[in-house]
Amino acid sequence: MKKIALAVVLMLTLMLSAVGVVGAVTDGELDGAGHPHVVLLLMEIGGAPAFRCSGTLLSPTVLLTAGHCTNNYPDEPFSGMRVFTESDVQAGIGTTNNYPFAGPNSVEAVAWASDPDYETGPFFLNDAGVVVLEQPGVVLTEYGTLPAVGQFDAAKFKKGNNTVFTSVGYGLQKSFPTAAAWKNAASRTRYVAHPYLLQINTGFTLDTSMLLSNNANSGGTCFGDSGGPNFLGDSNVVAGITSFGLQRTCAGTGGVFRTDKQDVHDLVDWAMNYYGP
Repeated sequence: MKKIALAVVLMLTLMLSAVGVVGAVTDGELDGAGHPHVVLLLMEIGGAPAFRCSGTLLSPTVLLTAGHCTNNYPDEPFSGMRVFTESDVQAGIGTTNNYPFAGPNSVEAVAWASDPDYETGPFFLNDAGVVVLEQPGVVLTEYGTLPAVGQFDAAKFKKGNNTVFTSVGYGLQKSFPTAAAWKNAASRTRYVAHPYLLQINTGFTLDTSMLLSNNANSGGTCFGDSGGPNFLGDSNVVAGITSFGLQRTCAGTGGVFRTDKQDVHDLVDWAMNYYGP
């Protein structure tokens, strides 16, 4: 367990992006209007743009993302957050939005929180976070939903398993060998890929995570996709939250935090009731 904890903690930063050095889902396709309920989350420290993640709107004012995207670390707490709603935020800079600052096509956050147990244990056991947006939020015709509690507890991977997911996010589109390649890949555009299940309910994933494929055929996730959804099939059910990677090249596998946990449901319920019943 100690080896697993150390290895995964070292992977944490692989999926969260610094502002200004980003791109999307690896080997994916442009999402366009496919998932308007998936948005880009911008976090500020000391009033200055610092990091960004991806996230799923579960309602006009409630965003589901990763716990490491919302956790207020004592030495550098987040001073503000906002979401950008365009599929191609990059193309809209200076015209339809004011990225990374407040402006058209962005909505400010009024509160955010990670799983209450996030700071007291290995992050991969509690990597869920929520953001509450100012009213009226982002009004759409449909939003993401959560699976039932324990829905994947009995799931098993079998050779030839064709359980497919839809990963969506604003992270790097391609893996990068150098820091220069990372900067050259800068983009803030929503992409979609269709990875398949590799591991679930094993000694490595425990009952909190899944490992999904990440290759040229299926696509996968990379830096900046943290917090983004992994929908079950073509549904709006967020089966998991993009959480970590096993390689700095974002190849082979992608780590997904399961949302069929009671703690995730409780956290979302808190956010849904933020403005009152």
